[in-house]
Amino acid sequence: MHALYFKNCIRFRRNMPMPDQAGESLIRVRLAGICSTDLEISKGYMEFTGIPGHEFVGEVVDSDHPHLIGQRVVGEINAGCGRCKTCRNRGANHCPHRSVLGILNRAGSFAEYLSLPTQNLHQVPETLSDEEAVFTEPLAAAFRILEQISIQKKDHVILIGDGKLGLLIAQILKDKCRLLMVGKHKERHLLYDQWEIPFLSLQNTKSMDSPADIVIDCTGTPQGFQLAQQWVRPEGNIILKSTCAAAHQINLAPIVINEVSLIGSRCGPFRPAINALQAKNIDTNALISDIFPLKKGHQAFKKAAQSGVLKVLLKP
Repeated sequence: MHALYFKNCIRFRRNMPMPDQAGESLIRVRLAGICSTDLEISKGYMEFTGIPGHEFVGEVVDSDHPHLIGQRVVGEINAGCGRCKTCRNRGANHCPHRSVLGILNRAGSFAEYLSLPTQNLHQVPETLSDEEAVFTEPLAAAFRILEQISIQKKDHVILIGDGKLGLLIAQILKDKCRLLMVGKHKERHLLYDQWEIPFLSLQNTKSMDSPADIVIDCTGTPQGFQLAQQWVRPEGNIILKSTCAAAHQINLAPIVINEVSLIGSRCGPFRPAINALQAKNIDTNALISDIFPLKKGHQAFKKAAQSGVLKVLLKP
């Protein structure tokens, strides 16, 4: 099969072996998305070698569950052992023996085919296009925030980072709290106005008049966490949605002195994400910058890494 393969750099390969995972479903990838984690992997994050990619919508072509064959699906990316205490009590997301699609010990979605445990799959409603469904995994990651922390209407929430994930989080939170998005892409003001999301450019943050109850960092940079520490109130909460390959030093003294709660946030629930997409509560069309064929994966990665570019999709 054709696939993108990463070892020091991204290359298109024509003769990759088909996935052959006993007891799993085989899926033909219809569309896959490049996210910031994939860009960090291309810089050395997780020391991953293989087929990257974890955002996808596909069609089941073989499965031990015949009713799934021919169905469009999206998939949760963590495959646990199913036997350990973590899997039994909390699920696969933190299984110490897990593999993670396109990130850890498992070939990913930048290929014609992938395989996943059948329990990881969710059927895609007919009312969703592939271009909408491919956003399920990152949208689920955005919904994870609401599983981890209670956010009230009265809460002042600062969201740092107006990239792909930040714009999904903003659409979820805009009616649930007093949200302020802080980012560097002020040229998107018409989009922020359309979504009724208050926006402040990073260059103008001196005008902020009060610290926030909650600060969410999805910048993917060490500087994002530094800003979060500055802008959160004592006894407030910082939520980190960033992954960054670069090593960096951080000063944790303000966290201790101000008794700030620091919450790491990763994968989230698929069902709320699918429901939100089906209800048309999330504008995904505005988030798609380009679609490339798989054989132009190198060019796709180059474009995805450019400043101001949102979601770049790959179509096998």
